[in-house]
Amino acid sequence: MGKYDNQKLKILYILDYLQKNSHETKPVRAAELIAMLENRHGIHCDRKTVYSDVAALQEYGADIVSIPGRNGGYYIASQRFQLPELKLLIDAVQSSRFLTERKSRELIEKLCSQCNEEDARLMKRNVLVSGRVKSMNESIYYNVDAIQEAIGQNRQISFRYFDWDLGGKRRYRDKEYLASPYGLCQDNENYYLLAHSRRHGVTSYRVDRMTDIRLTDLNRTPCPELTGKALVEHARQLFQMYSGDAVTVKLLFHRSLINVVIDRFGKDTMLIPQDEEHFTFTVQVAVSPMFLSWIIGFGDKAQILYPQSVIDQCKALCQAAMSRY
Repeated sequence: MGKYDNQKLKILYILDYLQKNSHETKPVRAAELIAMLENRHGIHCDRKTVYSDVAALQEYGADIVSIPGRNGGYYIASQRFQLPELKLLIDAVQSSRFLTERKSRELIEKLCSQCNEEDARLMKRNVLVSGRVKSMNESIYYNVDAIQEAIGQNRQISFRYFDWDLGGKRRYRDKEYLASPYGLCQDNENYYLLAHSRRHGVTSYRVDRMTDIRLTDLNRTPCPELTGKALVEHARQLFQMYSGDAVTVKLLFHRSLINVVIDRFGKDTMLIPQDEEHFTFTVQVAVSPMFLSWIIGFGDKAQILYPQSVIDQCKALCQAAMSRY
């Protein structure tokens, strides 16, 4: 690249350097920018040119603050993300079990590139990825992309599905799956596809256990239960993505479990005082062994009041478990 081309890129080099190296407590001086341009890019310029380029960037809309005086300089006042926002995103990435360790590190590296290098170093110090339980399916990132494309094009997908054996190896199920994808949902630290299949109707699949996803020429099977607001409602009713009949259940909980109920069902859930120590509430849930186990896990602090059919299912589950001991 010739010297003239470098001169055209000069203003971009200045902006990039300020984004990566400037900070409110450590402004970049004009002399530092001049040295950077000379040493890294072979561009010779004077202070007057730097002042003019920074002014042009400010006029363009870059949030560059100029500090006058002997110890002054320039810094970017607002990055694309604020540090608390980046920290939240990094925490979500490092704690996500459905991302592999390698993909987690790649995404964290990209997020850290959105702030200056000093702040990036501080955030990386607290990143803990190794030792966490992570997905072993490296293709999950591309699975999500293929599923989103199928949803956008209103197409069914075919894929293979596997289980882990005792030796930690994949064991593929014999048949090839065909399903109409409608949404993706994170639950219990895993990522699920909410879909409709001819065999199971409305169902869910673990995205990290899907491979060989292909878009077919078939349009999706219409599924009102997974369309619009119904999709959100369906996901809310499921417990760890185990499907079951949607039933309106009335429950009696100890007041020490108020936070648990709000976390699970949302703050709009109507909690009705029963006595000084208990409250009741009514929710619609997909009654499955996972839901019943969730209730049982609270011991004498939780009780199903209605309907009797769900009470009977809970009793049967308890008796089956007791028979093992």
